[in-house]
Amino acid sequence: MGLTRRLLPLLAAAGSTVGTSISDCSVGTFEQSLPSNARILSVAHVAQNGSYGEGRSNIAYPDIPSALPELCAVVVNVTSSPSSSFRFALFLPTEWNSRFLEVGNGGFAGGINWVDMAVGARYGFASASTDTGHNSTTADGTWALNQPEKLTDWGWRAIHGTAVIAKSLTAAYYNTQATYSYYSGCSTGGRQGLREAQLHPETFDGLLVGAPAWWTSHLQTWTTWIGALNAQDSQGHQRIDPSLFPVIAAEIMKQCDAADGVEDGIISAPDECKFNYRALECRAGRNSSACLTRAQLSTLRSIYEPYFANGKLAMPGLNKGSEAEWQVVLGGTEPNGLGTGYERYFLFNDPNWDWRDYNDSIVEIADKLNPGSATASGFANMSAVRDRGGKILMYHGMADGLIPTGSSEYFYRQVAAATKGGLAHLREWFRFFFVPGMGHCSGSAVGAPWYFAGPNQAPRLSTSAYSVPEYQDRRHDALLALMAWVENGTAVDSIVATSWKSPSDPGSGVARQRPLCPYPQKARLEKGGDNDEAAAWTCR
Repeated sequence: MGLTRRLLPLLAAAGSTVGTSISDCSVGTFEQSLPSNARILSVAHVAQNGSYGEGRSNIAYPDIPSALPELCAVVVNVTSSPSSSFRFALFLPTEWNSRFLEVGNGGFAGGINWVDMAVGARYGFASASTDTGHNSTTADGTWALNQPEKLTDWGWRAIHGTAVIAKSLTAAYYNTQATYSYYSGCSTGGRQGLREAQLHPETFDGLLVGAPAWWTSHLQTWTTWIGALNAQDSQGHQRIDPSLFPVIAAEIMKQCDAADGVEDGIISAPDECKFNYRALECRAGRNSSACLTRAQLSTLRSIYEPYFANGKLAMPGLNKGSEAEWQVVLGGTEPNGLGTGYERYFLFNDPNWDWRDYNDSIVEIADKLNPGSATASGFANMSAVRDRGGKILMYHGMADGLIPTGSSEYFYRQVAAATKGGLAHLREWFRFFFVPGMGHCSGSAVGAPWYFAGPNQAPRLSTSAYSVPEYQDRRHDALLALMAWVENGTAVDSIVATSWKSPSDPGSGVARQRPLCPYPQKARLEKGGDNDEAAAWTCR
């Protein structure tokens, strides 16, 4: 029995119209619904339990989803300017839940996100994804060199154009409009959703936003700054070799685990940890492979502390507890391409720009130029989502080593400041959740509960996964929780996250479950409760 059938009671309560008349899966069905700048590239019928995708030719998303429901797969090309175009794909399942879902991308990547589209289709959504106008890996920004129109596609235009046209094609296929429209994306995907909500609040009724890379002009420059900080020795700082990252992580866990009042191997209150850096300092008789010099400790402090450029906050520091993911942005002998690629190909259009020339003025330049109008800093514009009855669920892993978790808290508080009523009224339509122990978008190096059917999570389990195995309900599944909030007014007071005995194998049995709480609430363990059981925790 498919997931759509198992979810029928919930969907029916929300006003579903499963079983709507369906048109033929052919080019002719869709041609009349296309604008003049778009053309059909392919239309294909996919049988029940079939697979569909592009494989290795799609550099960013080479995995081909399997165990698909019966559906019609459509691929469209859209000419967005005289020098740019983008593709998008649309899955139209035979068992439709009468809703539309668009999924996001990651990093600089260009590519149709087939695996997350497939997750949506298994719920019964008509689901869409765009390649944002190019084909590249996550950290490859070379496609942007002297291409302002392609940058605009990546920044916002492809996401919006895909939603508009895909909804029209959906209506043509099912002979009726979708009753609700949703968005789901993490990292760059999170940024894409927030940017669309600011520019076109009418597009989506509900948005599920994870670890958003919303502050593009600051995040990418911070990536260069922090990478340069640890790439080589500099005045007052010394490189921390990646072999020392586990040493740091172990001491952080030792000192910070109990900051939330519970010793459970999960750092849930990094800001409350009064860390003693001297515990890591090299002293006489201590093994130099398991300690840090004073200059390295200075580097370590800079990693955890906020980065200020020209006297203004440029980016919060990384959380204590994020060390397992430091290799990506701190482990190289030069900064990660997500930083240097931005300066070279997005900002200065100079592939020979040397990261050693980085200085704080570049943050101001990035703010001024804002390539592709990608940065989602229109906090006041978010009120338009509220005014039309829209809802946003946003979350961020507290052990994220790629995007500082504090950037999401900063975003949330800025939206509260820009809209009437502050945090109390913001919770009526926009809720934010910290995820203790979770890394970037998914997974946990410490076995913390991390899975709640957020974007990019199901593909971590398999190419056929969806929802939360054995817990397909709004208490455990963030997308179902969002739908219930949008359609029934059921506020999301918590989301139960799950981890398994074998990290990506639900068949191994549940290891831990814990509620995620809407900011500023925190999960508190009841006296005598089992900290691996969700029922032992309350949000307060």
